[in-house]
Amino acid sequence: MIKINPSTKIIASFIAFILAMIACRVIYSGSLRYIFLLWNLFLAWIPFQISIVLIKRKAMSKLTIFFLLSAWLLFFPNALYIITDLVHLQESKQGAPVWFDAILLFTSSITGLIMAFISLFNIETFLQRTVRDVVVGRLIIGCIFLGSFGVYLGRFSRWNSWDIIADPFNLVTEIAKACILPIQYYRTWGVTALLTCLFSLLYYAIKKLPGLLKEPGNKLIV
Repeated sequence: MIKINPSTKIIASFIAFILAMIACRVIYSGSLRYIFLLWNLFLAWIPFQISIVLIKRKAMSKLTIFFLLSAWLLFFPNALYIITDLVHLQESKQGAPVWFDAILLFTSSITGLIMAFISLFNIETFLQRTVRDVVVGRLIIGCIFLGSFGVYLGRFSRWNSWDIIADPFNLVTEIAKACILPIQYYRTWGVTALLTCLFSLLYYAIKKLPGLLKEPGNKLIV
């Protein structure tokens, strides 16, 4: 019997809920408007699965580890990116009630963040096997920063993860311009910094909250 870990079950439950909502919306409105959410969730699933492979397999060559970590970092922004799909709510004027679309987009965003943070935690755990905790902490912040930068490239510049292969020259050129001319690209770095702060706060809050609730004397205020 194939054992499914709890995190996969949770994510599968969220995706099933989203599928049901999209099906209801299609039946109600006759529109496939939010079908793209399924593709975005699939892209978010990739780094999640890569992180599971890294955390479960004990014996891997350095080349394999490098390849998997690179692939994870390349697709990691896709999991964070889904939160920006909330912008589509302003376009939800026809087809279905706005409140329905708000729940659908919010649930998709939460699902993406869950996959992003679980995969990030797995990568952090993997790195702790060979790297000092202080260095690991900095690497995780670096991953969040690069992930946030990737979200900007995807949402505002409309780049995709596979463009590193399909159109590497123009992609690298745009990144180089942003690095060389930071003042001219102030919006790029402003959005990246904002997202980095948001994702960092969410990630570390989620990590710390279970422990805080279990400490003696700590109670939820009702």
